[in-house]
Amino acid sequence: MTFNPHPPSHADWSPGSAEPRAQPASPSKGVRATRLLAPLIVLTLLGLWQGVTSALHLQAWLLPSPGDIIAAFRDPDTQAQLTSNVWPTVEEALAGFVCCCVVGVALAWAMAASRIVRDALYPLLIASQAIPIIAIAAVLVVVFGFGLTPKVIVVVLYSFFAVTVNVYDALQKLDPELPGLLRTLGASRWDITRTARIPAALPGFFTGAKLAVTYSVAAAVFAEVVGATGGLGPMLITAANGLKEPQVFAVMIVLALLSVAGFAVVALLEWLLVPWARRK
Repeated sequence: MTFNPHPPSHADWSPGSAEPRAQPASPSKGVRATRLLAPLIVLTLLGLWQGVTSALHLQAWLLPSPGDIIAAFRDPDTQAQLTSNVWPTVEEALAGFVCCCVVGVALAWAMAASRIVRDALYPLLIASQAIPIIAIAAVLVVVFGFGLTPKVIVVVLYSFFAVTVNVYDALQKLDPELPGLLRTLGASRWDITRTARIPAALPGFFTGAKLAVTYSVAAAVFAEVVGATGGLGPMLITAANGLKEPQVFAVMIVLALLSVAGFAVVALLEWLLVPWARRK
């Protein structure tokens, strides 16, 4: 029997319960204030931006003001171009993200299962991240043409590393004695994978996936810039060449929103599927 130097008070105990009830934690005023800090910073920066462009009488083709960017979003031509070009970019980023998750998990699992595979692959994976993505995209366009395939490959090559490293690190943190203990209890290889390795890998997978989903949008745009007839990448280049800076900023905002939306979806899946890793 252990001794508790702080016995529960009457307010912490309810009839019929052997243990005192935990009191629900209420968010402090400091936490609430912190949540408002980011919007306040954004509004302050936008106000300064608008004030500087107005005071210096900067032309929209040089540095558009927030008002100019809002006007670009209201322009029917910009709206039509965004509507027609956003889906190709989303399709490329989404297909590449799914493929990069599959490739990343497979590589991480292979490295965790075999030291020989790990020693052979890890240096190559690290070296692959030093190759300029524009050079890869140009070669792939020559080989595969201007279709979806080269864009998906570029997204995979640009994004899989985050998934591979995080899943591999998560698998390495698994207690090495746990699989042996499960075998002594009669567990099969699939039982060990299902009850030990997959739960251990999931937090690392979602950490890598949240990074990869944001990289996927940027990689899709890079691939489109090298060779594509549609998508937000060609729209961005066309607007920049035409000195339509408000439209350039409008495209960049849409790309940022796509990344944020992808990150939010992956974070929601993590919250639903990995309850044991939720932050208190």
